[in-house]
Amino acid sequence: MFESAELGHKVDKETFKKEVPLLRAALLDAQYDMLEKKEFPVVILISGVDGSGKGETINLLYSWMDPRHISTLAFSAPTDEEAARPYMWRYWRALPPRGKVGIFAGSWYSQPITDRITGAMRRSELDERLDDINRFEAMLVNEGALVLKFWFHLSKDGQKTRLKALEKNPNTAWRVTKESYDRLKTYDKLQEVAGHVLRVTNTAKAPWIIVEGTDDEYRSLTVGRIVLDAMQRRLKQEGRQQVPVAPPIIHPIDKKNVLSELDLTQKLAKKDYESQLAKYQARLSELARDPRFARRSLVLVFEGSDAAGKGGSIRRIGAALDARQYQIVPIAAPTEEERAQPYLWRFWRHLPRTGRAAIFDRSWYGRVLVERVEGFCTEADWLRAYAEINDFEHQLVESGAVVVKFWLQISADEQLRRFKERQDTEFKRFKITEEDWRNREKWDAYVTAVCDMVDRTSTGLAPWTLVEANDKNFARVKVLKTVCERLEKALKDSDGKYTQK
Repeated sequence: MFESAELGHKVDKETFKKEVPLLRAALLDAQYDMLEKKEFPVVILISGVDGSGKGETINLLYSWMDPRHISTLAFSAPTDEEAARPYMWRYWRALPPRGKVGIFAGSWYSQPITDRITGAMRRSELDERLDDINRFEAMLVNEGALVLKFWFHLSKDGQKTRLKALEKNPNTAWRVTKESYDRLKTYDKLQEVAGHVLRVTNTAKAPWIIVEGTDDEYRSLTVGRIVLDAMQRRLKQEGRQQVPVAPPIIHPIDKKNVLSELDLTQKLAKKDYESQLAKYQARLSELARDPRFARRSLVLVFEGSDAAGKGGSIRRIGAALDARQYQIVPIAAPTEEERAQPYLWRFWRHLPRTGRAAIFDRSWYGRVLVERVEGFCTEADWLRAYAEINDFEHQLVESGAVVVKFWLQISADEQLRRFKERQDTEFKRFKITEEDWRNREKWDAYVTAVCDMVDRTSTGLAPWTLVEANDKNFARVKVLKTVCERLEKALKDSDGKYTQK
C-alpha cells in the first residue's frame, strides 16, 4: 500500500516557486466561492508517521488560503470531559459548518491506531471501530461534506534521516522529542496497523490519499493540487452525493400496525395513580443517587402525537431528580447554525456526561417524522437516517448511556378533544398552534412514518416503548415505571458497562 510513497518523489525549487503563486490564487478563489455558496464544508484529515510533514502541511494551507475561514483541531488523549461521553462526541463538536474548512490534526483514527499498537485494543475491536468510522464518514458525505484524508508516509530509514535533520536545525529541533524516537521503534507495527486501517476505510466516498513526505516541495505541491482539484469539482457538482444505505419500506397488506394494535382504553384510577406515581418517583430518585450511576448516563427520548402528554410525563420525571443532575432539551426547527451542520450535530452537543441525564422533548427522530412527512428533506435523506440513528444510539449505549425512547399515542378523537380544551383554556392557549391543526390533516401519513420508525429503530440496545396515552394517569406511570426498570437493569452490571445477554 505504501510502495508508491517510497520512490523518492521530488520537485525542484524552481518549479515549486513558479507554480505556487498560481496555485495559491486558485485555492483562494475556490475557498471564497465555497464560502459564498455555503453548500458544503471541507473536512481534511492529516495523519501519518512522525517527521513526514504533517505540521508543515497544516501551516502551509493556512498561509495559502484565508485562515479566517479555517479551523484546526488537534486531538490527543481524551480529557476527563471527553472521556465521560461517547468516543465520537469530541469530533462531532469540532465539525466545520458549511462554507468552512476544518483540518483535523489527529482524528478519529488516531486513538484506535495507538490502542492497537500498544495492545489496548483487540483486532476485532479495531474492526468494529472502523465499521463505525466508515458509516460516520458516509454520513458526512451524504450531508454534503467534502472529506479529504491524507496519510503522510516515510520509509523507516527516511523517518530516521528526517528526524535527525529536524534535530540539527535550531529552528525545527523543538519538533523532535524522546517520544518521536520511541515511536520510531514501533515503526513496523505502525505500518502493519496503519496498512490495515487504510485498507478497510479506503472507501469510494472518502478515500485515503497517501503522500510521500520526504521532499517538502513535492509534498506541499501535491497536497495543494489535490485540495484545489477536489474543491473545484465539488463546486461544479449539482446537489449532494448520495450513498445508498437503506432498502425501500414495504407496508403490511392487512393494514395492521404497531399503533393500531395498542389498547388506548387502559386507565388508572386517581388513587392508584397517586400511590404508583409516588412509588416510582421515589425509586427513580434512589437509582439516580446510586453510586453506580456515576459511571452511567441517562438519555430519555419523548416523541408522540400532538397533545399526547409528553410535557406532563417529562415534568413527573423531573420531579424525581435533582435539578442539577438533568437537562431538558426541547427540540424545535433547527437554527441557522444547526442547519450548517449534519442533522445529528445538534443532538450530539447536548449529550450528558456520566452521572447526568438528558431529556429530549422531541429528538433526532424528527428526520424520519416531520421532515419526512412535510417534505423538509429528500427521500434518500430520511431513508438513510434510520441506519445513522441506530449507529448514533449504539455509540451512546456502548459508552454507558441508558437510552429509553417513548412514543406517546392517543386517538384522533382524544386529540381533537384536547385541542379544543387547550383553545378554550386561557393558560393553555400557548400549547395550541395553527400548525397543530394542520398536522391533523396528515394523521395517516404520520401514522405510517411512526410505524416505519419503530420497525427500523427499535433495537435490542435502544428499544421503543409505545405508551397508550388516552389516559394521562396511565401514561405517566407507565413512563416512570419503564425508566426505573431500564435503569435498574443497567445498574446491575457493577462495572457500569452494557452487557448484552
